[in-house]
Formats: sequence, structure tokens, C-alpha cells
Amino acid sequence: MKRFWDTASVGANENGHMILLDGKPMRLPSKAHLVVGPVRLAQAIAEEWQAAGGEKGGDMSFKDTPLTRLAGTALERIRPDPATTIDGIARYGETDLLCYRAEAPQKLVHHQHLHWQPWLDWVALTHDAPLRVTSGVGHIKQHHDSISALRRAVAALDVDALAGLGIAVPALGSLVLGLALAAGEIDADAAFRLGALDELFQAEQWGDDYEAIDRRTSMLADIVLAARYIELTRGDR
Repeated sequence: MKRFWDTASVGANENGHMILLDGKPMRLPSKAHLVVGPVRLAQAIAEEWQAAGGEKGGDMSFKDTPLTRLAGTALERIRPDPATTIDGIARYGETDLLCYRAEAPQKLVHHQHLHWQPWLDWVALTHDAPLRVTSGVGHIKQHHDSISALRRAVAALDVDALAGLGIAVPALGSLVLGLALAAGEIDADAAFRLGALDELFQAEQWGDDYEAIDRRTSMLADIVLAARYIELTRGDR
């Protein structure tokens, strides 16, 4: 679409902070105004709209406004009915990446245990959700008490954290890492390295290819976006 505004800025009302395009409040697809709580999030959204398209009349894509898309998702898709999103995220605990270990080579086996096990220990202590580990690709059934505990942990998150984890957890293949990311226990880069540990190991041993690099680049972008959005929603309101 063509950029139709000169200036993006932030305004306030009784419900929070609005994003203004040439002084007019931005609207969501439902026609409701986009209103967010933390001023830092509003400022970051305004900044991406100020940059989108370069200048009035320039071409812009909604790919240029990822924070806006997450805020819209939180407000229009998650807030009215969080249960669907909670269920979708929580299910990753049943097949968490960190629970599936290689059988060989021994260096990878050691690498996985060294870097993944501390986070399984963390989720067991923090959320009372010990998870079983297996070698190979065969499914391992987790104890229902642990799955219930993980679901409660997800359900306790606010809609903004759910919006962030809605892209971070599928990218990582790990609910455990997602919960750590939401809690601020791990940063985006470290979470990415853990989520891509197997692939990064294979690339180090036998080389890389453009497809794999593109896939990891996209994965990292999703995790960075999710972490940034969640961090911005923790700002002053």
C-alpha cells in the first residue's frame, strides 16, 4: 500500500496510548482504535509507522510493522477468547524439543545434555513441571501433572505475552524455552541457539546451505520480535 501520512506519533486517552497518523488515531481491521497500555510500546509502534514506506507516497508493506501486527493479534484475536491460544501454546509441552535427545554422535548427545538439561531443571523447579527425556524420535508421554502445570503457567500469562509466545514457541519447538523467554530468564539470541542447537551442530560439522540459513534467519527474526514485544509490554503504562 502507499504511505498516506507524513507523521506517526503517540496520543493518550483514558484507556492507554494511541498511535496517530497525521493526528488521526490508527484503526484495527475491526475499525476499533489501536490502543496499547505501555507508552514504550506505543512509541515503538509509532516509530515503525514513521519509517514504513520512507515518506508519504512511498510503498509500504505490513511486514514493515511487525509490532503492530502483534498488538492487533493480542487485542482482536486473543483478548476476546484467550483459551484457544493458551491451548495451542500449551500443547508444545507434550512434545517439547528439549526432551528429545540424539542417540549419536556422542558429541551432540553431550552438547544437548549440557545446554538443554538446565532449562528442564528450571521448568521443574519454577513451574513444578518435571519432563521426561528420551533418545531418538519415538514419542514419550509426559506425566499429566506436568502437562497441567505447564498449561497453568501459560494460562497465567497476559494477552501480550501470549501474542509473543504465539510466534516464539512454534519457532523454537519448545514451550520450556518460550516460558523462560517470557519470564526474562533467557534472551532471544540464547533461546535461538538452543532451539537451533541440532542444526547449528550439523552445520558446524558438515557445512551449511542457503535453505538452512534462510530457515534459521526467519526463526531468529520471529524469536527476536516476540522477545522485543514482550519486553516493551512490560514498560510503564
